[in-house]
Formats: sequence, C-alpha cells, structure tokens
Amino acid sequence: MTEPSAAASVTSASPPAGGTRTFMQVLVNTMIANVTTSFLWFALTFWVYLETRSVLATGIVGGAYMLLVAVFSILFGSIVDRYRKHAVMVVASAVTLVSFCIAGVFYLLYPESTLLDLGGPMFWVFAGIILFGSVIENMRNIALSTTVTLLIPVERHANANGLVGTVQGLAFIVTSVFSGLAIGMLGMGWTLVIAIAVTGLALLHLLFLRIPEDAPHADGEKPPGIDLRGSIAAIRSAPGLFALIVFSTFNNLIGGVYLALMDPYGLELFRVEAWGIVLAVTATGFIIGGLLVAKFGLGANPIRTMLLVVIAMGVLGALFTIREWWWLYALGIWLYMTLIPVVEAAEQTVIQKVVTFRRQGRVFGFAQAMESAAAPITAFLIAPIAQFVIIPYMAGDDGQATWGWLLGEGDTRGIAFVFLVSGLVMVLLGAGAFLTRSYRMLSREYETA
Repeated sequence: MTEPSAAASVTSASPPAGGTRTFMQVLVNTMIANVTTSFLWFALTFWVYLETRSVLATGIVGGAYMLLVAVFSILFGSIVDRYRKHAVMVVASAVTLVSFCIAGVFYLLYPESTLLDLGGPMFWVFAGIILFGSVIENMRNIALSTTVTLLIPVERHANANGLVGTVQGLAFIVTSVFSGLAIGMLGMGWTLVIAIAVTGLALLHLLFLRIPEDAPHADGEKPPGIDLRGSIAAIRSAPGLFALIVFSTFNNLIGGVYLALMDPYGLELFRVEAWGIVLAVTATGFIIGGLLVAKFGLGANPIRTMLLVVIAMGVLGALFTIREWWWLYALGIWLYMTLIPVVEAAEQTVIQKVVTFRRQGRVFGFAQAMESAAAPITAFLIAPIAQFVIIPYMAGDDGQATWGWLLGEGDTRGIAFVFLVSGLVMVLLGAGAFLTRSYRMLSREYETA
C-alpha cells in the first residue's frame, strides 16, 4: 500500500485551538527537564576530570552517553508514535527521577575514592545510572519535535524549531554556570540533591499539562517494540531524506572530537568555576541563533542553509584554538553555538514537512540513533589517540618544530591540532554535499511537499 503524500498527511488536519499556547507550555517544561539532566551530566564530567585529570575517562564517559542515546533512540521513536505524547513525557520524567534517586543512594553508600576509582566497578555503575537517567530524558525531545507538527501551523514550523534552539540555549546557560559552581563550591553530593529536587518539580509541573491529541493511528498489525522497518519505510518515502540523515551522521563524527576534548581544553585554560561561566556566556549563541531562526526562518531551502552553516562551523572549529588564547577559544565557541540551532532546526523542519505525522517519532528516533552513534565512535577513538599519541607528540621537540609556526606554543597544542584537522574535514564534507544528487532530490521534495 502506497504511503500518502507528506503534504496531505501533515497538513490535512489543522492545529487545535490554542495549539501555540500549549506548545509554549510544553517547551518550557522540556527546558526545565533538560536543565536538570544537563546540569547533572555536566557536573559528572567536570567532577571526573578534576579528580582524575584523565582525558581518556571523560572521553569514555561522554562517548558512552551518546552511544546509549544511539542504542535507545529507535525504541524511543517507536514509543512516541505508539502512545500519546503527554504520556510519553510523563513516563520519561518519572524514570529519570528514579535513576537520579538511585545514584544519590550510591553516593551515600560509597566514599568518593571508591566512586572515582576508574579501575573499579563502582565508578562505572555510578556513572552508568546517571547516564541512563539522562538518556531516558531524550525520549521527551523526540516527542517535542512531533508536537511542533501537532500544534503549530506548517508555515511556522521553522520558527517553532528556532524557539526549541533558544530554549536549549537557555538550558545550556543555566547548566554551565551552576554545574561548575556546584562542583567547585558544593561537591558532587549536593549536586545530586539539586538534580533530584528539580527533576521532581519538572515532573509535577508536567502532570498538570494537557496536550490535545487523538489516539495514535495504528499501521495495520501490531508493530514490534523497535520498529526499525517502519522507520526505514518512512524515510524511503521521501527521496533524499536518508542522505540528509547520513550527512548529519558524518557531521556528528566530527562533533565527537569536540565531545571528547572541549572540556579538557577549557579546564586547562580556566578554573572549573570560571569554565562553567564561560560556557554559560558562550551559550548565549544558542539563544541568538534560535531567535534568528524563530524570527526569519530558514529561507526557501533549509537544506542549502544547513550546508552553508556546516561549512562555516568547520572554519570556526579549525581556527578557534589556533593559539592558546582564552578569548579566541571563548569567541569561537560562542560563534559555533550560534550556528548549531540553525543546523538542527533545518533538519527538523525538513522531516516535519516530508514525513507523515504518525511516523515522525520513528524517523526522529532513527535520525537521532544514527547521528548519536557517530559521536561516541569518534570520542572513543580520539580520546586515547590524543592522550597517548598526539598530545605527547605536540609537546615534544619534533611536534613543536613541525607545527609551531601554525599552532604556536602551549600545553594544549595537541588538542588544538586535533581541532584544526577536524574543522577542515567538516568544511570538505559540507562543500561536497552540494554536489550530490541527493541534495538536489531532497530540495525538490521539500519545495513540492
């Protein structure tokens, strides 16, 4: 049976009365939830690095988070399509709250020396519980993307997706400031207490929200728990969409470099409290980028806009550590973060227009799985390579003699070398995508949908 056209499926039903107001409430609640999980996740990363000074440990922890997101995202997308969005959000918040409470019990039962022993099992159990609670929260983000289609008129999708980027920026600012301050001034114990309390408040607030939605449509026989087949069928219905997801996946391979090395580089330049504030200030880029999309949209062809922005991000990534100057690093991060909401909003806007509403959860889940799997692959690879090969090489006489003219001198030149190469690869990736047949096909599909 042929899948109905995206235009007919997505726009045949008008958004409910008051849909925009409801969406804003859901958006604010999701911000509260994201602040909480990011707060604890950032705090865990800061805590581990400061106590162990191990780039390898932070790379593995960060990579494990993205890997778990990848493993569970298709399941999350299937759940979002199968149940009402409000119910999905409530369950995700409840599971996160329970996970954080269990982590708090572990912190009370074991001394910090045991929890920070990278060679012992308790470190991985403790970090894994926090990781699990944070990963489950991602199911809410998939549900949020589908509520744009449910509650917002199609011509305003790009603007709504820009608001999502703005909210993510606000969450990042709060997280960055308070994670660094909490670890630096209160320690991990009180950080857990704060995370548990705010998670509980977010869940309580969510219980009083209502999202008008009919019972989800069933595609014939009962689908499997992880509906990979349905996800692929929905993606194949839009020519070129799979190529867009693959492109974003390769882009995230480069993102894994920043995942593994950005915090270690920053913590070498700043005290932990100051680094948290730097991240908060630079995260205003998220807000500005999101507000620009909310105000002006993404142009007639969001795919073209996305590729141009990716090229600009590659240039920034190559240059923002070209010297060991704190202001250059901070400015580069700010500009980079300004561009991130544009890329994310572009992909979401395309999917919301060319994929039927009842399958969007599975497509968003599949895309998140692919893209999230890329970052940990790079993080797992680059962390040990940087720790044991590149950093010692750049600190030695040979590395200084070969690359000193370009990267200057300093303790972090090894990480700077990795960033330089990664940024140049991102530029080539974005420029090459313009030449592909898939780019032309998906552009036509978006225009005619």
